[in-house]
Amino acid sequence: MSVEFIASARLPTGWGQFTIHGFEELGSGKEHIALTYGDISGTDPVLCRIHSECLTGDCLFSLRCDCGPQLNAAMEKVSKVGRGLILYLRQEGRGIGLLNKIKAYALQDSGADTVEANVQLGFEPDNREYLICKPMLDHFQISSLMLMTNNPRKADALENLDFEVTKIVPLHTEVNPHNENYLKTKFDKLGHLK
Repeated sequence: MSVEFIASARLPTGWGQFTIHGFEELGSGKEHIALTYGDISGTDPVLCRIHSECLTGDCLFSLRCDCGPQLNAAMEKVSKVGRGLILYLRQEGRGIGLLNKIKAYALQDSGADTVEANVQLGFEPDNREYLICKPMLDHFQISSLMLMTNNPRKADALENLDFEVTKIVPLHTEVNPHNENYLKTKFDKLGHLK
C-alpha cells in the first residue's frame, strides 16, 4: 500500500502548535493525516498514537465511545513530552464506514454489543487494517516508537511491518453510563488492555 504526501501546514491547538501533514492513499483516494509535534527526527523512539477516524466521538462528542477523549489525551501527552506523532486514519467505525456505524448504533440500542452489531451487519468485529501506517511512518523516517493504545493488535500490526514498538502507553479515559458496555466489550471480546 502506498500514499502520496500532499502538503504540510501549521496547526495551532489548545495543546500547542502541531504540524498537520496530508496524505492521499493511492488507489482508493482516501485522505489520511499525521500530526507532528516538536522534532521527531533521530533514532530515539517517538511517542505515537494511531487513531482511527471517529466522527461521532472526535467531532460530535458522543459519549458512546472513548475515541474523542483518547485523541485529546494523546495530543496532550505528545505536547507534554515535547515531541510525537499522531496518525489519523480514515477508517470510521472499525472500518465499516459512518452509515454502517449508525446502523450498528441502532442494533446496539436494541441490545447488541459493538462486536455483535458489526457481525449482524455482515462485517468482522474489527475491519481496520494498518498497512497504511508503513508509508506514513517511513515518510517521517521513524522505525522505533512508543505506542499510545489499549489495543495490542496495533502493536502487533506495527511489529509485523518491521517497526519496533519499545513500549505500549495505555490511554484510559472515563467510563460513563453510555460507554460502559462498549468498553467492557473491547476488554472482553477484542482483547484491549484494562
